[in-house]
Amino acid sequence: MADGSAHLDLEIVSADGQRELFPLLPGVKCPTGHICRERVAQKGINPIVPAIKNNMKTQLSASLNWEEFNKSMNTVVMSDDYCTRRGAMARAAGMAAGVAAATVASPAYAAETKDVKMGTDAGGLQFQPAKVSICKGDSVKWINNKGGPHNVVFDEDAIPAGVNQEKISMDDQLGDEGDTFVMKFDVAGEYAYYCEPHRGAGMNGALVVA
Repeated sequence: MADGSAHLDLEIVSADGQRELFPLLPGVKCPTGHICRERVAQKGINPIVPAIKNNMKTQLSASLNWEEFNKSMNTVVMSDDYCTRRGAMARAAGMAAGVAAATVASPAYAAETKDVKMGTDAGGLQFQPAKVSICKGDSVKWINNKGGPHNVVFDEDAIPAGVNQEKISMDDQLGDEGDTFVMKFDVAGEYAYYCEPHRGAGMNGALVVA
């Protein structure tokens, strides 16, 4: 077809002798020793979408917003930005699982929480890991591990413009092992923070929000 491009489906034979086709991502070659079938996809349609649609024999197939699903899958394949790809993959997976469109469209749907230990397992006065990278809308959970009490105080001169330093910093200290402090970050940029009781010992941390 003049307006399409060829893609491959991997042919798998099940234990009962039935043959099924599984779509390969664009540009992926057929694995050695396997049989692949060439398929022509319509321009602008991710080749994975029709394959999933044809194999989905439930009421979900009729109710799924295939246009939005296709857009999400194309974003997963084409975007160079990790956070954009992660969000699109989460939305596509949610739609395929039957989650409501309004729910998967919410930025919070793809949000994650990353853990940071306050004090190493050996008792070192460090944040572990010392540097964390997250996406906008994600949260960080600091866990009082060893060598407390600890807290998290952000450097007002080393956070993005417009961010309230007091709002994202801790008011108190965590004294008991296992106590936690969780904060969500919606502004992209680089953040520097420290543990106030142990700043002199070099207990500093860095956060990058993309």
